[in-house]
Amino acid sequence: MLSSEQIQEIENSPLPEAIRLVTALFPGEVVFSSSLGQEDQVLTDVIFKNDLPVKIFTIDTGRLFNETYELLDRTTARYKKPIQVYFPEAADVESFVAEKGINSFYESVDNRKQCCYIRKVIPLNRALKGAKVWITGLRAEQSNNRQQMPLIEWAEDKQLYKFNPLINWSYDEMISYINEHNVPYNRLHDKGFISIGCAPCTRAIEPGEDARAGRWWWEASQKECGLHETKVKAG
Repeated sequence: MLSSEQIQEIENSPLPEAIRLVTALFPGEVVFSSSLGQEDQVLTDVIFKNDLPVKIFTIDTGRLFNETYELLDRTTARYKKPIQVYFPEAADVESFVAEKGINSFYESVDNRKQCCYIRKVIPLNRALKGAKVWITGLRAEQSNNRQQMPLIEWAEDKQLYKFNPLINWSYDEMISYINEHNVPYNRLHDKGFISIGCAPCTRAIEPGEDARAGRWWWEASQKECGLHETKVKAG
């Protein structure tokens, strides 16, 4: 387990150095899950440019926007480094669609969460096997559910550390980094899409709306898919 001194050193270090410290403490056991959002593209840029020993992966749910696939291609072409793609189990998707219907997630929160579980959570758990640190691109500003998340925390259910290096970054800081370093990003962001997930479940937001309002806009929920809902505690 990390000591309070080690956590404090990570918290007080600049972004590249913080990630480097974590990889030194857990060599070969640090992974980064990218949804190819703006935050994740910042972290991808930092990891690849600094040759940090972090495995980057993404999850293809099978329902993504074409612009997201195009960004994945542009990102790997830009950095000349691999991003591993994980897919849901075909049998799980086939069973769900046969039982509930192809777009049944519109009908209830339970159906939507089951779809997210099959298409996102199960592949994520597979991708995290053997890892000791899971890096995310979460920011506190993104939702109420994320405002209390610390920089680094112990995820009891997954038995690993969850490292949120951008948790205290503002939206403006993120955009400034992208512009300054010419980081490739999803072209849908220029059309009012802030948080981008599956195509049937994402819309552009209106001025003044919450950043997560465009996700599962037809329901009143915490606007989470299940990847980041687990209770965690600081290390």
